[in-house]
Amino acid sequence: MSDANATQSVSDQLGTFIPYLRRYARALTGSQTSGDSFAAASLEAILTDRSVLDGTDVKTGLFRVLYRIWASAGAPIEEGEQGSRAKAQKHLAKLTNNSREALLLYTIEGFSYGDIGTIIGVEASEAEELVSIARSEMADSVMGSVMIIEDEAVIAMDIEGIVADMGHRITGIARTRDEAVKLSRAEVPDLILADIQLADNSSGIDAVNDILTELGQRPVIFITAFPERLLTGDKPEPAFLISKPYTEDQVISAVSQAMFFSSTETLHA
Repeated sequence: MSDANATQSVSDQLGTFIPYLRRYARALTGSQTSGDSFAAASLEAILTDRSVLDGTDVKTGLFRVLYRIWASAGAPIEEGEQGSRAKAQKHLAKLTNNSREALLLYTIEGFSYGDIGTIIGVEASEAEELVSIARSEMADSVMGSVMIIEDEAVIAMDIEGIVADMGHRITGIARTRDEAVKLSRAEVPDLILADIQLADNSSGIDAVNDILTELGQRPVIFITAFPERLLTGDKPEPAFLISKPYTEDQVISAVSQAMFFSSTETLHA
């Protein structure tokens, strides 16, 4: 393969992985704006010096670059925050170093323990231990009430069981935009877990925006079969997003992360 073709191949792969880099960075920071800034800095570093990808496949190298920038910054979210964001700072300060980063890489992004070790600079066995530590530390930190917006009954029941087993209380399940708004008024949730496409062809994004406008900001996790469509950076998009089909680990990790930050941006359909 010529150098030009090799460069094009790397560029194509980077384009494929950028949405998922954004997802990881947003989950790290709890913010679309901050997360996308870290993702952009990672791409700039690679464009400046392609050798930073040496020794790894393109995806692992891309995430390794982001991790190094993240680690060198030394602060997961902005200093001087107040309210729920200040609480997030306190929660994060109590976690074992690199444990949350490893958990996200494993459960949300699907990296192996060996790849996680490459990304954060530890042995695979230590990466596995960090994931285990993160699960334990985060599970004990924040509990609350969760509303589920999902039109497929089997999926809704599955998510309900996973979240309830974590110790959270379920306020109810809504299948449409109108049902979701009505349910939120009956009992205000601490967190919303929402599908994008609902039973009556209404939008889960619209439902969430209605609720946040009326009741104020609170953490939201979106579930979608097409996550890349909500990871463009072109408009307000979620900080917490998991893909269909999901795993139990992904739901647990996303709920824990979102509860930690207790915030999300309002979206536009």
